[in-house]
Amino acid sequence: MAEDAYTDRRRRLQARLRTIDADAVICAPSRNLQYLTGLEMEPSERHFLLVVPASGPPTALVPALEETAVRETTSVAAVYTWRDDDDPRAAVRSLLTSVGVRGGRLLVDDTMWAQFTQDLRAVAPDATWGLASEALTALRITKDESELDALRAAAAAADATVEDLRARDDVIGTTEAALAAWIRERLAAHGGSGVAFEPIVAAGENGAKPHYRHGDREIRAGDPVVCDFGTRVDGYPSDTTRTFVAGSDPSPAYERVHGTVRDAQVAGIDAIEPGATTGAVDDAARSVVDAAGYGDAFVHRTGHGVGLEVHEPPYVVADGERTLESGMVCSVEPGIYLEGRFGCRIEDLVIVTDDGAERLNTTDRGWEW
Repeated sequence: MAEDAYTDRRRRLQARLRTIDADAVICAPSRNLQYLTGLEMEPSERHFLLVVPASGPPTALVPALEETAVRETTSVAAVYTWRDDDDPRAAVRSLLTSVGVRGGRLLVDDTMWAQFTQDLRAVAPDATWGLASEALTALRITKDESELDALRAAAAAADATVEDLRARDDVIGTTEAALAAWIRERLAAHGGSGVAFEPIVAAGENGAKPHYRHGDREIRAGDPVVCDFGTRVDGYPSDTTRTFVAGSDPSPAYERVHGTVRDAQVAGIDAIEPGATTGAVDDAARSVVDAAGYGDAFVHRTGHGVGLEVHEPPYVVADGERTLESGMVCSVEPGIYLEGRFGCRIEDLVIVTDDGAERLNTTDRGWEW
Protein backbone atom coordinates (compact mmCIF):
# COMPACT_ATOMS: atom_id res chain seq x y z
CA MET A 1 0.00 0.00 0.00
CA ALA A 2 1.27 3.49 -0.82
CA GLU A 3 2.57 5.39 2.18
CA ASP A 4 0.14 8.26 1.59
CA ALA A 5 -2.69 5.79 2.27
CA TYR A 6 -1.42 5.36 5.84
CA THR A 7 -1.04 9.12 6.19
CA ASP A 8 -4.63 9.49 5.02
CA ARG A 9 -5.80 6.94 7.59
CA ARG A 10 -4.10 8.86 10.37
CA ARG A 11 -5.70 12.10 9.16
CA ARG A 12 -9.13 10.48 9.08
CA LEU A 13 -8.53 9.18 12.59
CA GLN A 14 -7.70 12.70 13.74
CA ALA A 15 -10.94 13.98 12.25
CA ARG A 16 -12.81 11.19 14.02
CA LEU A 17 -11.16 12.10 17.34
CA ARG A 18 -12.36 15.68 16.98
CA THR A 19 -15.88 14.42 16.21
CA ILE A 20 -16.06 12.28 19.35
CA ASP A 21 -14.29 14.85 21.54
CA ALA A 22 -11.24 12.73 22.31
CA ASP A 23 -7.70 14.06 22.51
CA ALA A 24 -5.59 11.17 21.23
CA VAL A 25 -5.35 7.50 20.36
CA ILE A 26 -2.35 5.64 21.75
CA CYS A 27 -1.36 2.41 19.99
CA ALA A 28 1.09 -0.32 20.90
CA PRO A 29 2.09 -3.11 18.49
CA SER A 30 -1.28 -4.37 17.29
CA ARG A 31 -3.52 -4.56 14.25
CA ASN A 32 -4.45 -0.92 14.95
CA LEU A 33 -0.79 0.06 14.66
CA GLN A 34 -0.55 -1.96 11.45
CA TYR A 35 -3.65 -0.23 10.07
CA LEU A 36 -2.21 3.22 10.79
CA THR A 37 1.43 2.68 9.80
CA GLY A 38 1.87 -0.62 7.95
CA LEU A 39 4.06 -1.96 10.76
CA GLU A 40 3.28 -5.60 11.56
CA MET A 41 4.90 -6.29 14.92
CA GLU A 42 4.42 -8.55 17.89
CA PRO A 43 4.20 -6.81 21.28
CA SER A 44 7.17 -7.21 23.58
CA GLU A 45 8.33 -5.99 26.97
CA ARG A 46 9.84 -2.85 25.39
CA HIS A 47 7.69 0.29 25.20
CA PHE A 48 6.66 0.99 21.60
CA LEU A 49 3.89 3.56 21.31
CA LEU A 50 2.27 5.64 18.58
CA VAL A 51 0.31 8.70 19.70
CA VAL A 52 -2.13 10.14 17.18
CA PRO A 53 -3.47 13.41 18.63
CA ALA A 54 -6.67 15.07 17.50
CA SER A 55 -4.48 17.88 16.15
CA GLY A 56 -0.76 17.95 15.45
CA PRO A 57 1.72 15.41 14.12
CA PRO A 58 1.42 11.72 15.05
CA THR A 59 4.43 10.79 17.14
CA ALA A 60 6.10 7.48 17.95
CA LEU A 61 8.22 6.34 20.87
CA VAL A 62 10.30 3.32 19.88
CA PRO A 63 13.21 1.34 21.29
CA ALA A 64 16.47 2.66 19.81
CA LEU A 65 17.08 -0.69 18.14
CA GLU A 66 13.83 -0.22 16.13
CA GLU A 67 14.44 3.37 15.02
CA THR A 68 15.95 2.67 11.61
CA ALA A 69 13.23 0.21 10.64
CA VAL A 70 10.47 2.61 11.71
CA ARG A 71 11.96 5.54 9.82
CA GLU A 72 12.58 3.46 6.69
CA THR A 73 9.23 1.70 6.54
CA THR A 74 6.69 4.25 7.78
CA SER A 75 5.70 7.83 7.03
CA VAL A 76 5.58 8.78 10.72
CA ALA A 77 7.92 11.78 10.80
CA ALA A 78 8.17 12.39 14.54
CA VAL A 79 10.03 9.48 16.13
CA TYR A 80 11.51 9.52 19.64
CA THR A 81 13.72 6.74 20.97
CA TRP A 82 14.73 5.25 24.28
CA ARG A 83 17.54 2.85 25.15
CA ASP A 84 17.45 -0.23 27.32
CA ASP A 85 19.32 1.58 30.12
CA ASP A 86 16.81 4.49 30.11
CA ASP A 87 13.76 4.72 32.35
CA PRO A 88 10.90 3.77 29.97
CA ARG A 89 8.28 5.49 32.13
CA ALA A 90 10.24 8.74 31.88
CA ALA A 91 10.37 8.26 28.11
CA VAL A 92 6.59 7.83 28.01
CA ARG A 93 6.16 10.99 30.10
CA SER A 94 8.34 12.93 27.66
CA LEU A 95 6.36 11.53 24.72
CA LEU A 96 2.99 12.63 26.06
CA THR A 97 4.41 16.02 27.07
CA SER A 98 5.84 16.61 23.59
CA VAL A 99 2.49 15.79 21.98
CA GLY A 100 0.56 17.84 24.57
CA VAL A 101 -1.66 15.03 25.85
CA ARG A 102 -0.74 14.62 29.52
CA GLY A 103 -4.44 15.16 30.21
CA GLY A 104 -7.75 15.09 28.38
CA ARG A 105 -9.53 12.00 27.05
CA LEU A 106 -7.07 9.40 25.80
CA LEU A 107 -8.05 6.20 23.98
CA VAL A 108 -5.66 3.27 24.31
CA ASP A 109 -5.33 0.19 22.13
CA ASP A 110 -7.96 -2.35 23.14
CA THR A 111 -5.32 -5.09 23.33
CA MET A 112 -2.53 -3.05 24.94
CA TRP A 113 -0.67 -4.94 27.66
CA ALA A 114 -1.56 -3.88 31.20
CA GLN A 115 2.11 -3.04 31.81
CA PHE A 116 1.88 -0.18 29.33
CA THR A 117 -1.58 1.06 30.34
CA GLN A 118 -0.36 1.26 33.93
CA ASP A 119 2.63 3.35 32.89
CA LEU A 120 0.38 5.66 30.86
CA ARG A 121 -1.93 6.15 33.82
CA ALA A 122 1.03 6.88 36.06
CA VAL A 123 2.45 9.64 33.84
CA ALA A 124 -0.94 11.14 32.92
CA PRO A 125 -2.89 11.00 36.20
CA ASP A 126 -5.31 13.75 35.16
CA ALA A 127 -6.39 12.03 31.92
CA THR A 128 -9.59 10.10 31.43
CA TRP A 129 -9.35 6.84 29.53
CA GLY A 130 -11.20 4.89 26.90
CA LEU A 131 -10.59 2.33 24.17
CA ALA A 132 -9.19 3.04 20.72
CA SER A 133 -12.01 1.08 19.12
CA GLU A 134 -14.30 4.01 19.91
CA ALA A 135 -12.46 5.93 17.21
CA LEU A 136 -10.97 3.25 14.98
CA THR A 137 -13.86 0.82 14.46
CA ALA A 138 -15.68 3.39 12.33
CA LEU A 139 -12.63 3.58 10.05
CA ARG A 140 -11.65 -0.07 9.92
CA ILE A 141 -15.11 -1.61 9.55
CA THR A 142 -15.43 -0.66 5.88
CA LYS A 143 -12.60 -1.72 3.61
CA ASP A 144 -10.93 0.23 0.82
CA GLU A 145 -10.08 -1.37 -2.52
CA SER A 146 -6.54 -2.33 -1.51
CA GLU A 147 -7.92 -4.17 1.52
CA LEU A 148 -10.60 -5.89 -0.54
CA ASP A 149 -8.02 -6.99 -3.11
CA ALA A 150 -5.90 -8.55 -0.37
CA LEU A 151 -8.93 -10.32 1.10
CA ARG A 152 -9.88 -11.65 -2.34
CA ALA A 153 -6.34 -12.98 -2.88
CA ALA A 154 -6.28 -14.66 0.54
CA ALA A 155 -9.69 -16.22 -0.16
CA ALA A 156 -8.43 -17.50 -3.52
CA ALA A 157 -5.53 -19.25 -1.78
CA ALA A 158 -7.96 -20.88 0.65
CA ASP A 159 -10.29 -21.92 -2.18
CA ALA A 160 -7.42 -23.50 -4.11
CA THR A 161 -6.53 -25.44 -0.97
CA VAL A 162 -10.14 -26.63 -0.63
CA GLU A 163 -9.94 -27.95 -4.19
CA ASP A 164 -6.68 -29.74 -3.38
CA LEU A 165 -8.29 -31.21 -0.29
CA ARG A 166 -11.35 -32.41 -2.15
CA ALA A 167 -9.13 -34.09 -4.75
CA ARG A 168 -7.38 -36.28 -2.16
CA ASP A 169 -8.46 -39.92 -2.15
CA ASP A 170 -6.02 -41.10 0.53
CA VAL A 171 -7.27 -39.49 3.73
CA ILE A 172 -8.55 -42.66 5.40
CA GLY A 173 -6.06 -43.50 8.15
CA THR A 174 -4.53 -40.00 8.09
CA THR A 175 -4.51 -38.21 11.42
CA GLU A 176 -6.19 -34.87 11.90
CA ALA A 177 -2.81 -33.32 12.75
CA ALA A 178 -1.16 -34.66 9.60
CA LEU A 179 -3.95 -33.29 7.45
CA ALA A 180 -3.70 -29.90 9.19
CA ALA A 181 0.03 -29.79 8.43
CA TRP A 182 -0.68 -30.64 4.79
CA ILE A 183 -3.25 -27.81 4.64
CA ARG A 184 -0.56 -25.40 5.87
CA GLU A 185 1.71 -26.49 3.02
CA ARG A 186 -0.99 -26.08 0.39
CA LEU A 187 -1.94 -22.60 1.61
CA ALA A 188 1.69 -21.54 1.21
CA ALA A 189 1.90 -23.18 -2.21
CA HIS A 190 -1.04 -21.06 -3.35
CA GLY A 191 0.58 -17.78 -2.32
CA GLY A 192 -0.49 -17.48 1.29
CA SER A 193 1.73 -16.23 4.10
CA GLY A 194 1.48 -18.59 7.04
CA VAL A 195 -1.92 -19.41 8.51
CA ALA A 196 -4.47 -16.88 9.72
CA PHE A 197 -5.21 -19.20 12.67
CA GLU A 198 -4.40 -22.76 13.64
CA PRO A 199 -6.30 -24.97 11.16
CA ILE A 200 -9.26 -26.97 12.43
CA VAL A 201 -9.46 -30.59 11.25
CA ALA A 202 -12.14 -32.25 13.36
CA ALA A 203 -13.15 -35.81 12.49
CA GLY A 204 -16.29 -37.58 13.64
CA GLU A 205 -17.25 -36.73 17.20
CA ASN A 206 -14.56 -34.03 17.38
CA GLY A 207 -16.52 -32.03 14.82
CA ALA A 208 -19.16 -31.39 17.49
CA LYS A 209 -16.64 -29.11 19.27
CA PRO A 210 -16.81 -25.88 17.22
CA HIS A 211 -13.29 -24.64 18.04
CA TYR A 212 -11.52 -27.97 18.34
CA ARG A 213 -8.16 -27.81 16.56
CA HIS A 214 -6.68 -31.19 15.60
CA GLY A 215 -5.17 -34.21 17.26
CA ASP A 216 -3.93 -37.73 16.67
CA ARG A 217 -7.35 -39.20 15.86
CA GLU A 218 -7.30 -41.03 12.54
CA ILE A 219 -9.92 -40.28 9.91
CA ARG A 220 -12.20 -43.26 9.32
CA ALA A 221 -14.52 -44.12 6.44
CA GLY A 222 -17.85 -42.37 6.88
CA ASP A 223 -16.50 -39.69 9.21
CA PRO A 224 -17.77 -36.17 8.69
CA VAL A 225 -14.64 -33.98 8.90
CA VAL A 226 -14.89 -30.25 9.64
CA CYS A 227 -12.03 -28.35 7.96
CA ASP A 228 -11.71 -24.66 8.86
CA PHE A 229 -8.62 -22.71 7.78
CA GLY A 230 -7.19 -19.59 6.21
CA THR A 231 -4.01 -17.77 5.30
CA ARG A 232 -2.88 -14.16 4.89
CA VAL A 233 -2.02 -12.05 1.85
CA ASP A 234 -0.58 -8.57 2.46
CA GLY A 235 -1.61 -8.94 6.10
CA TYR A 236 -5.26 -9.74 5.40
CA PRO A 237 -6.75 -13.16 6.21
CA SER A 238 -9.04 -15.73 4.70
CA ASP A 239 -11.35 -17.95 6.72
CA THR A 240 -13.34 -20.75 5.13
CA THR A 241 -14.95 -23.96 6.36
CA ARG A 242 -16.08 -27.04 4.50
CA THR A 243 -17.33 -30.29 6.02
CA PHE A 244 -16.52 -33.43 4.04
CA VAL A 245 -17.40 -37.09 4.47
CA ALA A 246 -14.49 -39.46 3.99
CA GLY A 247 -14.48 -42.71 2.11
CA SER A 248 -18.17 -43.52 1.85
CA ASP A 249 -21.63 -41.99 1.68
CA PRO A 250 -22.79 -40.28 4.87
CA SER A 251 -25.53 -41.50 7.13
CA PRO A 252 -29.05 -40.17 6.45
CA ALA A 253 -28.80 -38.21 9.70
CA TYR A 254 -25.68 -36.43 8.54
CA GLU A 255 -27.11 -35.74 5.08
CA ARG A 256 -30.08 -34.00 6.69
CA VAL A 257 -27.82 -31.90 8.91
CA HIS A 258 -25.56 -30.93 6.02
CA GLY A 259 -28.50 -29.93 3.86
CA THR A 260 -29.91 -27.81 6.67
CA VAL A 261 -26.61 -26.00 7.23
CA ARG A 262 -26.20 -25.40 3.52
CA ASP A 263 -29.71 -23.94 3.23
CA ALA A 264 -29.13 -21.79 6.31
CA GLN A 265 -25.98 -20.34 4.82
CA VAL A 266 -27.75 -19.48 1.58
CA ALA A 267 -30.51 -17.77 3.55
CA GLY A 268 -28.00 -15.76 5.56
CA ILE A 269 -26.08 -14.58 2.52
CA ASP A 270 -29.29 -13.72 0.67
CA ALA A 271 -30.21 -11.44 3.59
CA ILE A 272 -27.03 -9.36 3.24
CA GLU A 273 -27.44 -5.93 1.71
CA PRO A 274 -26.74 -2.35 2.71
CA GLY A 275 -29.23 -1.28 5.36
CA ALA A 276 -29.85 -4.78 6.71
CA THR A 277 -28.95 -5.33 10.35
CA THR A 278 -26.57 -8.00 11.54
CA GLY A 279 -29.45 -9.38 13.61
CA ALA A 280 -31.58 -9.81 10.49
CA VAL A 281 -28.82 -11.80 8.78
CA ASP A 282 -28.40 -14.00 11.84
CA ASP A 283 -32.15 -14.54 12.02
CA ALA A 284 -32.36 -15.52 8.35
CA ALA A 285 -29.80 -18.30 8.84
CA ARG A 286 -30.91 -19.33 12.32
CA SER A 287 -34.57 -19.65 11.39
CA VAL A 288 -33.69 -22.37 8.86
CA VAL A 289 -31.85 -24.34 11.53
CA ASP A 290 -34.65 -23.79 14.03
CA ALA A 291 -37.29 -24.95 11.56
CA ALA A 292 -35.38 -28.19 10.99
CA GLY A 293 -35.37 -28.87 14.73
CA TYR A 294 -31.67 -28.25 15.39
CA GLY A 295 -31.88 -24.82 17.03
CA ASP A 296 -30.28 -25.94 20.29
CA ALA A 297 -27.34 -27.37 18.34
CA PHE A 298 -26.49 -24.05 16.63
CA VAL A 299 -24.44 -22.70 19.52
CA HIS A 300 -22.65 -19.67 18.08
CA ARG A 301 -23.34 -16.49 16.15
CA THR A 302 -23.81 -16.70 12.39
CA GLY A 303 -20.67 -14.73 11.56
CA HIS A 304 -18.04 -12.14 12.29
CA GLY A 305 -16.30 -9.32 10.49
CA VAL A 306 -12.93 -9.94 8.85
CA GLY A 307 -10.18 -7.40 8.22
CA LEU A 308 -6.66 -7.24 9.59
CA GLU A 309 -8.07 -9.43 12.36
CA VAL A 310 -9.83 -12.71 11.66
CA HIS A 311 -12.56 -11.75 14.14
CA GLU A 312 -13.57 -8.09 14.25
CA PRO A 313 -16.77 -6.03 13.81
CA PRO A 314 -19.37 -6.37 12.44
CA TYR A 315 -20.49 -9.40 14.45
CA VAL A 316 -23.44 -11.22 12.87
CA VAL A 317 -25.27 -12.09 16.05
CA ALA A 318 -28.85 -12.58 17.21
CA ASP A 319 -30.54 -9.21 17.78
CA GLY A 320 -27.49 -7.39 16.42
CA GLU A 321 -28.33 -3.77 15.69
CA ARG A 322 -25.39 -2.75 13.51
CA THR A 323 -26.48 -1.72 10.04
CA LEU A 324 -24.50 -3.21 7.16
CA GLU A 325 -22.77 -0.85 4.74
CA SER A 326 -21.12 -1.38 1.39
CA GLY A 327 -17.47 -2.34 1.90
CA MET A 328 -17.99 -4.32 5.10
CA VAL A 329 -16.74 -7.90 5.09
CA CYS A 330 -18.11 -10.71 7.22
CA SER A 331 -18.31 -14.47 7.45
CA VAL A 332 -21.55 -16.43 7.19
CA GLU A 333 -21.01 -19.75 8.96
CA PRO A 334 -24.00 -21.55 10.43
CA GLY A 335 -23.26 -24.86 12.10
CA ILE A 336 -24.96 -27.78 13.78
CA TYR A 337 -23.10 -29.75 16.47
CA LEU A 338 -24.42 -33.04 17.83
CA GLU A 339 -22.37 -33.96 20.89
CA GLY A 340 -20.64 -37.33 20.69
CA ARG A 341 -21.66 -37.80 17.05
CA PHE A 342 -20.49 -35.16 14.54
CA GLY A 343 -20.60 -31.51 13.57
CA CYS A 344 -21.17 -29.62 10.36
CA ARG A 345 -20.23 -26.03 9.49
CA ILE A 346 -20.05 -24.24 6.13
CA GLU A 347 -18.35 -20.85 6.01
CA ASP A 348 -17.72 -18.26 3.33
CA LEU A 349 -16.53 -14.66 3.52
CA VAL A 350 -18.77 -12.06 1.95
CA ILE A 351 -18.30 -8.43 0.91
CA VAL A 352 -21.34 -6.20 1.36
CA THR A 353 -21.88 -4.46 -1.99
CA ASP A 354 -24.36 -1.92 -3.29
CA ASP A 355 -26.18 -4.83 -4.94
CA GLY A 356 -26.12 -7.24 -2.00
CA ALA A 357 -23.24 -9.62 -1.35
CA GLU A 358 -20.09 -10.78 -3.14
CA ARG A 359 -18.93 -14.22 -2.02
CA LEU A 360 -15.17 -14.40 -1.65
CA ASN A 361 -15.29 -18.20 -1.46
CA THR A 362 -16.74 -20.05 -4.43
CA THR A 363 -15.85 -23.72 -3.96
CA ASP A 364 -18.51 -26.42 -3.80
CA ARG A 365 -20.24 -26.64 -0.43
CA GLY A 366 -21.22 -30.30 -0.65
CA TRP A 367 -19.93 -33.11 1.56
CA GLU A 368 -18.39 -35.18 -1.26
CA TRP A 369 -14.74 -36.13 -0.75
